[in-house]
Amino acid sequence: MFSKFAKNKSTTFKALPEKFDTLIGKNTAIHGRLVLLESIRIDGKVVGNIESSKEESITVVIGATGEVQGDIVAQRVVVAGKVSGNIHAHERVELHADCLVQGDIKYGSIAIEHGSKVLGLLLQVGAAAPANMSDADAQSAIRKAQLVTGSGS
Repeated sequence: MFSKFAKNKSTTFKALPEKFDTLIGKNTAIHGRLVLLESIRIDGKVVGNIESSKEESITVVIGATGEVQGDIVAQRVVVAGKVSGNIHAHERVELHADCLVQGDIKYGSIAIEHGSKVLGLLLQVGAAAPANMSDADAQSAIRKAQLVTGSGS
């Protein structure tokens, strides 16, 4: 029954056909707010928020050695390293094995590899839900889910 899955022990995501004009190397630390006009790959450390316009098709990739201490807003966010802050991906979030995200994640679609760690809320924002969902809206949704779960037992 499970023999199909045993053959493919390592399932990975497809590589993005993305061009990165900006690379923050693993021996580099940047302190401050980044406003992106093009996609970026971070293998070093960024302390500060990373932002891009919703209209721009921007990808933020945090490599295995990368670390971000701040919020990230972009079309696509790929995490293989560490993020201490909230992520808002208008389109897609990918969490690779051994990554750590300490913060809430708002996403259009999400892919999570086995071994990823998330210490926060996962909130899907699609066409039916407003992209600017507030923390109060999120807390209200959590309370409703707890009431439904609590009434079933």
